[in-house]
Amino acid sequence: MKITKKSQALDLIEPSYLASLASLLWIALYYLPIGGALLRLILPLPISLLQLRRGTRVALDGIFVQILLLIILMGPIRGPLFLFPYGILSFWLGWCWLKNKTWWFSLFSGILIGTSGFLIRVFAISILVGENLWILVTRASYGLIQKFASIIDISWSPSLTLIQVVAILLVIFQEFVYVLTIHIIAYAVFPRLKSSIPQPPNRISGFVDLSL
Repeated sequence: MKITKKSQALDLIEPSYLASLASLLWIALYYLPIGGALLRLILPLPISLLQLRRGTRVALDGIFVQILLLIILMGPIRGPLFLFPYGILSFWLGWCWLKNKTWWFSLFSGILIGTSGFLIRVFAISILVGENLWILVTRASYGLIQKFASIIDISWSPSLTLIQVVAILLVIFQEFVYVLTIHIIAYAVFPRLKSSIPQPPNRISGFVDLSL
């Protein structure tokens, strides 16, 4: 393909750089023992920024390049795990911001994607390691219920159904905090990179301003 315009060159260069950055972040998150929380927050931003700057088609090219890199570097199973939920979430948030969707729409749809991706990743990693990792989530759920019972000073043995429901609610709450924080970071950082996302709704604009 002959490149005759600056925009065509940028359509090739930016996906390569931002996809490589996101790949390095994923590898660091997967292997490094420290900095996981910060890396998780930054991980969806490169592809979302790419979509805001260059459009949906180029963002899809960036995800494709990233998956190829991760398959080469990490193997055919661990590499594509990036998609669940980080790859899909980054593309979806970028699309919502590009189309000027409200925060409520991108936030709650992002929570749904994040929760589904978390469950898929737990299932896939459980197969890889040969151990049911969902047990760790249910243990955290059981511990939370027991702590609540001790606070109100009652002796109570929760049912398995209740433990599972609380476990799901914990995952949803985790994704709510995660996706909201990504919105706040993008709202603060992207304008400095000559991109921007929609304004936060009035109900949470005060909280966003306080966070910044």
